[in-house]
Amino acid sequence: MSYQRGDIIGRRKGIVLHKGVYLGSDRVLHNTPGRGEHVSSLADFAAGKRVVLVRAACDESRQRASAASPRADRGYNLFTHNCEHTASRVTLGRSESPQLRGWVAGVGVAALAYVVTRHPGMTAAAFALGRRLVEGAATRA
Repeated sequence: MSYQRGDIIGRRKGIVLHKGVYLGSDRVLHNTPGRGEHVSSLADFAAGKRVVLVRAACDESRQRASAASPRADRGYNLFTHNCEHTASRVTLGRSESPQLRGWVAGVGVAALAYVVTRHPGMTAAAFALGRRLVEGAATRA
């Protein structure tokens, strides 16, 4: 597949999608834990995996990508400056990581569910509520 300058591309990296910005001429700007923000070849970015188009470039993201270059002061940080932060900053002008937000929300919901189902008072309250619902349904039937 051929990519346009400013396209956000990705490849699987475990359970997440590693993202980068296609700069043209088989070059990709991305951010990794070992190297921070850097430009590599499309083949190096792919690391033997299939590369997919995540978001097609618009005129503005093409212009931003034309001026993009890695910043030495932009090392990798999972929570504040990961590959997705880099890609969105370069193409959209704002740093964001929807994957990270989704993971944090999912872990938060799972932790809350764990606490609610493991707390003795919550278990008794849930049992009482369930019994009232069942009894109410039985009397209506």
